[in-house]
Amino acid sequence: MAVMTRLLWLRHLRSEQSSHVLRWRSGQLVASGRGLAFWFLPLSASIAEIPVDDRELPFLVRVPSADFQEIIIQGTLQWRVVDPERVSKRVDFSLDLQTGHFKEEPLESIESALGPLVRQLAEHGTRGLGLKAMLERGVEPIRTAIQEGLTADDGLQDMGLQIVAVRVASLRAEAEVEKALQMPTREQIQQSADEATFHRRALAVEKERAIQENELQNRIELAAREEQLVAQHGKNERLRVEEEAQALQIQSQAKAERRELDARAEATSIEAVEGARVAAERDRMEVYRDLPASTLLGLAARALAENLDHIDHLNVSPELLGPVLTRLLEAGTTRLEQ
Repeated sequence: MAVMTRLLWLRHLRSEQSSHVLRWRSGQLVASGRGLAFWFLPLSASIAEIPVDDRELPFLVRVPSADFQEIIIQGTLQWRVVDPERVSKRVDFSLDLQTGHFKEEPLESIESALGPLVRQLAEHGTRGLGLKAMLERGVEPIRTAIQEGLTADDGLQDMGLQIVAVRVASLRAEAEVEKALQMPTREQIQQSADEATFHRRALAVEKERAIQENELQNRIELAAREEQLVAQHGKNERLRVEEEAQALQIQSQAKAERRELDARAEATSIEAVEGARVAAERDRMEVYRDLPASTLLGLAARALAENLDHIDHLNVSPELLGPVLTRLLEAGTTRLEQ
């Protein structure tokens, strides 16, 4: 937008590089160019400022399909002024010389003219197509139809306008219709999800069954190993008992043999002792055999006296004492003679 400055009865205008300024004096075009700056008298001047940069026009059009459904097309139209003098003849871009603003709304006028044209071209590009076919084709055919139609429009060329680009952002049906159209796909997706869930569950069940079979097989294997262990333990226990029995038997045999040897040794010892005792007794009996009866009787009496603690009564008969005395006297006489 141009900047207007006042100095007494004079005015100064300074425009931007993106604006094309047209200056008339007394009905004659005296200046035309971009980014102009000049002094002028407001009573004899008329000034128009035309933006020559790219402009964007969002659009939202509703077109019917062949099956009587409404399609919503949303996009953006990019345009610009390529011939400012020509467009100034068709649209009023005059400035208020007091404020420097447009007297009218020229840009809105151009956009108001472009909107119905975009709608008409959109309807022409989708004519004869059903809703499903239109949605399946997508936005590119509609965008192409709108851009080619605007580029070839003679009215826009006469106005000095150029279509830079056309962008179609979305092509949609009404909410309920779109939801109905989405339903089969959603059902198919849900069915695929259910199948995936079923497959996952079946796989989980199969894995669980495999795990249970593995656990059962492990239990069977452990039971078999436990049976082997028990059998081996019993075998080891039997071997231990047999070994202990054999050891006890060997020990018993050794004890019996040792007892037998001890008995034999003891018997041998007893036999030797008894033999010696018998031999001694025999020798002693040999000694006593030649002794007279009186001597034997005296020895017997002495042995008896040695083995008795006390004698309460002693009876000596004449038959016993007489021969003894006789022997004593004879023995004494013999010693005296000697």
